[in-house]
Amino acid sequence: MTKLPVTNLPVTNMAVDILLDAHAGTAEGPVWDERRQQLVWTDIPGESIHFTDLSSGKDASVDVGTRVGCVVPRTNGGFAMGACQEFLLCGPDDLSHPEERVHITDESLVRVNDGKCDPAGRFFAGTAANDGRWGTGALYRLGADHSLELVLAGVTCANGLGWSLDSRTFYYVDTPTYRIDAFDFDPERGSLSNRRVFARIEGGGRPDGLCIDSEGCLWVAIWLGWEVRRYAPDGRLLTQVKVPTALVSSCAFAGPDLDILCITSASSYLMKGEKATQPHAGAIFACSPGVRGLPPAQFGG
Repeated sequence: MTKLPVTNLPVTNMAVDILLDAHAGTAEGPVWDERRQQLVWTDIPGESIHFTDLSSGKDASVDVGTRVGCVVPRTNGGFAMGACQEFLLCGPDDLSHPEERVHITDESLVRVNDGKCDPAGRFFAGTAANDGRWGTGALYRLGADHSLELVLAGVTCANGLGWSLDSRTFYYVDTPTYRIDAFDFDPERGSLSNRRVFARIEGGGRPDGLCIDSEGCLWVAIWLGWEVRRYAPDGRLLTQVKVPTALVSSCAFAGPDLDILCITSASSYLMKGEKATQPHAGAIFACSPGVRGLPPAQFGG
């Protein structure tokens, strides 16, 4: 396999700062909102969406009233969210009262977890069982016309997802499998085929949320692993960024130049003694890795 040229980054001595000591239950789904010039993220058990300014660290939140797993900007200035058993489409000024709801499932024990838009503006989001049952979740695709399609069944805990620079490869995480999978992706139809293992997670921890940088490399949060890992497009492990808490949930590039890697984490699954030794669990961390990210696709094209 040909090794692709990528920037040589430090392995473990990259400085990670606390952007916001949020003490979130489970901070997830970070995405850079270019219009607002803010990092947008969700707190799933907190049933809220947060807007964080990178320069000041100032944070504002909106109570959505339901468990929100992911949020993406819309081309009309609003946001689309994956929450409980439905997609919520909201205007720019009122996230608490959706303009439209697209129902996914009638199974009350399944909720929407992670999600992102593909380069064409279709919203992909997957579900997970609240009681941990295997194979009861799925991956869905919401089109710009608000049509909904099932694209992958038999999922246990849908998590990180992203696309290669040429939009021909789709990367996907089902967390309990301890691996990142790759699919062939049809950019015109938004369909998946030819599933294979891209990388296996070894050495402790499970893969969670991910993002893609401008060199086509994957940055993957390692839940219970105290780190974020960077993988080359050919699957080589390149970099491990250590984080001072175990439950690392996701990551995204942010800032006007998309050169700041923001990392989310969780506190709600830690025991009391673990919280005492991890005082910054649930914080939003940030570092400058020396590469840039990609502008996030917006829902609607």
